[in-house]
Amino acid sequence: MMTRSPQGRTNRLTRPSIAVAAAVAVTAGVVAAAPDAKTAEPSPKLSLIAASTSVTLDSWKDDPGVYLDLGTYLTSENGAFELKVTRKSYKDPVVATQVLRNGKKTTTKALPAGLVKDFSGLPGFAQVSVTDAAGKTVLKQTEAFCPNNASGRIRPDAPANSKYPQSCPVNPFTLGSVWGVENGWASNTYAGYYAKPVQLAAGTYTAKISVTKKYRDLFGIANKPQTVKVTVRERSYEEEEGSGAAARSAAPRSAESAAGTQGHTGHTGHGGHEGHQQAADAPAASAHAAHGAPARPKAPVGRTTGATPTFNVGHGPYPPAPPALPWALKKESLQRQAFSAAKVGDRPGQTDGSRQAPAAEANAKRPTGKATVPDVPKPDLRSLPAYGITVNDGYEEKAGRDYLAFSANVWNAGPAKLVVDGFRSPGKELMDAYQYFYDAKGKQVGYTPTGTMEWDPRPGHEHWHFTDFASYRLLKADKKESVRSGKEAFCLANTDAVDYTVKNANWHPDNTDLSTACGQENSISVREVLDVGSGDTYTQDLPGQSFDITGLPNGTYYIQVLANPENRLKETNHKNNSALRKVVLGGKKGARTVKVPAHDLVNAN
Repeated sequence: MMTRSPQGRTNRLTRPSIAVAAAVAVTAGVVAAAPDAKTAEPSPKLSLIAASTSVTLDSWKDDPGVYLDLGTYLTSENGAFELKVTRKSYKDPVVATQVLRNGKKTTTKALPAGLVKDFSGLPGFAQVSVTDAAGKTVLKQTEAFCPNNASGRIRPDAPANSKYPQSCPVNPFTLGSVWGVENGWASNTYAGYYAKPVQLAAGTYTAKISVTKKYRDLFGIANKPQTVKVTVRERSYEEEEGSGAAARSAAPRSAESAAGTQGHTGHTGHGGHEGHQQAADAPAASAHAAHGAPARPKAPVGRTTGATPTFNVGHGPYPPAPPALPWALKKESLQRQAFSAAKVGDRPGQTDGSRQAPAAEANAKRPTGKATVPDVPKPDLRSLPAYGITVNDGYEEKAGRDYLAFSANVWNAGPAKLVVDGFRSPGKELMDAYQYFYDAKGKQVGYTPTGTMEWDPRPGHEHWHFTDFASYRLLKADKKESVRSGKEAFCLANTDAVDYTVKNANWHPDNTDLSTACGQENSISVREVLDVGSGDTYTQDLPGQSFDITGLPNGTYYIQVLANPENRLKETNHKNNSALRKVVLGGKKGARTVKVPAHDLVNAN
């Protein structure tokens, strides 16, 4: 099983479980398609607008808290609003640069040092103040803004599609990102995935939303606050069920539960891509039967949740984040579908229930002729340091022992994507795997055998794994191997946007989920792709994948993530495939602990 390590988990894991609630996905556009607008002059004009003068937000009795999606958006006219966000290394701070385009001419403007701290968005961008019916201020806070939030066109001649990625990265070891609001588009200012619910009693309120002064001055945004009337209504799952509405499993989930911050969904079936399919297709009760009665799902998040991850952020049983919905959809349409039985999640052809992720089709036949490795651009596989590092007790599989679990990511720095096809011979259990090479125009110009693919029949897996893609080792303080993970076969998918500033980075990769990337049991061929700029996160959480530390002495160790361990894949550079993360083991058997020092400036466990 491969699970995603949630942010905020403590360093000692017990047997957790969370119920999976499903939400509705709406994919309609804002307006009918129109011809793309001509390239506008640079220096975009940014404005804060409100989609509606009033909103209704829900507070759930069993899970109190209101998600402040107030329907305010930042529009960009007279050109796209684009930011390039990077760091040279993990020893260097994150810096942001505004990119201004005028036809073929591109200029840049460095933003103030220290303005951004990470890759989640512009911190302290929006000021939100809420007053009650008596005029008393009951809430005042600032929120970050991810320009890649849920968005839509604001005029019919705007570009039909935004060129920018669909979210801001959440991997703590992200290296580069591109944020933007397309010309003639608007992006939701709500912090969505990163926001926490606020406590507001049922009643009526007035919310005032404005862009903070430092950003108004920096980007020339007019000081025009937006006022929105807010109605908070209290609801309960029991009332919804009693009135004949959809069951709990159909209720939209909160940003927190969708992000996987409350624990595992359970270990029934040892994963699913790795568990997403189970989350999408089974009611919460059956999905978590192994751990008794399911926990009540978290409260629904606002329907137009903004900063949702584009990717699933790892192969794990965590439900993907709520879908990013076009902002100008009719309110009644949202209400009508809010508690429908439609489920969101990874299933064939979809990542989060709203965005299509077409499978990358393999060649119809295995390659013929002489295998060649031409002198053309090739992928560059690199490892990120391990993160999400915790200790668990082995669960039911190896109860009473101590295991060190962690998340690991191998990404492609380019300049060419990694393309591996598997071909099946009748009657054989393994597929023969081949790596393909392409010229600058995208024409296939060569191939070479590169190992095998194997079918994993375990419930919740049920897809083809490419062997020897990566290996994980626990090294002693002298950097010599102590324990090796048994996990070395993988289904490749573009789960994380690691660095979208590298050459040939694809901001909209295909096969971002396993249901489209890894084939079926009766597949005759499979294509697995790791695109430029993207990485594939696996969390080693179960015995056989995590490290058995039961008999290891306390002290300093290193988790090694090693890409392409047998050098079977052809790369531009084989010398950057290893990454180390220092850990310090302590405690006693049955109660082991782990301390994870910061990795240079990245202080993520």
